[in-house]
Amino acid sequence: MLELMKNRRSIRKFLDKPIETEKLDSILECALRSPSSMGRQPWKVTVVQDKNHLEKLSVAKPSGGLFIKESAVAYVIAGYPRITPIWIEDCSIVSTVIQLEAESLGLGSCWVQIRGRMHDDDTSASDNIKSLLELDTDCEVLCVIAVGYKGENKQGHQSVPYEKSELK
Repeated sequence: MLELMKNRRSIRKFLDKPIETEKLDSILECALRSPSSMGRQPWKVTVVQDKNHLEKLSVAKPSGGLFIKESAVAYVIAGYPRITPIWIEDCSIVSTVIQLEAESLGLGSCWVQIRGRMHDDDTSASDNIKSLLELDTDCEVLCVIAVGYKGENKQGHQSVPYEKSELK
C-alpha cells in the first residue's frame, strides 16, 4: 500500500485505449466495498464510457475537467444526504478507493470536484450531471473520477512532510 501511495499521481492525459472489462469490474467492486459510517453506503456510482457523455461531463463546470473527454471511463460519485449527513465523507472514501484501485491496475486517474461548483449562472454542476445521466433528483454529485491508461508519466512523491503531523 505504501508503494501505491508513493507512486499514485493525478493523471490528466490519457491514451486512446479502452480499459479491459475485468479492470473496470475490479474498480467498481472495490468502490462498492468501501467502508462507510454505520455501513449505510449512501452512494451511487455511475460508470460512464460513452464518448458523448464523457464530452458533456468534461464541461459540467466551467474549468478543471476538460480532460474527462480524453479518459476511457468516468466514475460519477453521487451521495444521498437523506441517508446520512456524512455522505460527503463516505463518498470521498469511495472516490479514493477508485483512484487507488486504478493505480494498482496500472491506470491513471484524476478527481474532478463537482459538489459546490456551478455549471452556469443558473445550474449547479451537480444538477447538470444529474440531468445528463438521469440520476435521482435527491442525490448530490460529489465528484467525477476520470480513469484511463496513462498518457503522461509523473514521478511519485518521494517524501512526506512529517512536520505537518504529530508523531508521538
